[in-house]
Amino acid sequence: MITESDAAAAAAPERWERLPERLGYERTRENITGLLAGRPELSAVPVPACPGWTVRDLLAHLLDVCQGVVNGVPRLPLEHPDPDDEAGLAELLDRWSELSAQLPDAFEGLLGFKMTMDILVHELDLRHALGVPVPADHPAYPASLDLVTLGMGLTVIEQGLPALRLETPGASWVVGRGEPAVTVRGHRYDLFRSLTGRRTLGQIARLDWSEPPERWLPAFTWPPFDPPAEPFEPMADGS
Repeated sequence: MITESDAAAAAAPERWERLPERLGYERTRENITGLLAGRPELSAVPVPACPGWTVRDLLAHLLDVCQGVVNGVPRLPLEHPDPDDEAGLAELLDRWSELSAQLPDAFEGLLGFKMTMDILVHELDLRHALGVPVPADHPAYPASLDLVTLGMGLTVIEQGLPALRLETPGASWVVGRGEPAVTVRGHRYDLFRSLTGRRTLGQIARLDWSEPPERWLPAFTWPPFDPPAEPFEPMADGS
């Protein structure tokens, strides 16, 4: 849940901090490290946003993504992390720190956007799993929202839907082609979670829509994201 003071701060456009993707990725990695360092007891905590995954699985996934980029074989694996690797959280965090220092300089562009989006998704997943408040402002939001609005836009086009505008204080995006026929407004946290399969269609419909949302709700299911059948985390206002 986002605190009232965080929500108030987020209402000001000047809080929209935009950093290069590499710095956004590193800031997010540092956040995750801060949540897990020295807390081995968190390893087996389940992560509701990733059914079947524990906190350790989530961390192993992020390490695997980083390893792939360092090896020159970028991938965002969706399969369950290697069950034969018995390393604990501390060892995984150490490996991740070493690997992140080896990330190529050419981190910007689509690869940087993908890694930044993926790590932000999972930082928010982790915070929910641990019951830790979500930051209202985060340097990984701009690049991540740029990417997921582009991805959803392809689905809007494929489904023959008119474009829609997404708005949050300090930023907006047109999803699809042409003039938007509807505008949906919400906290950047809710928009991002809605676009990455972490909100039910009912929760998405409760955002601030300028027109009835039913026509556009199917477009929130797009590879690899699928809205859950039941809510597993509250909206930014706690509802």
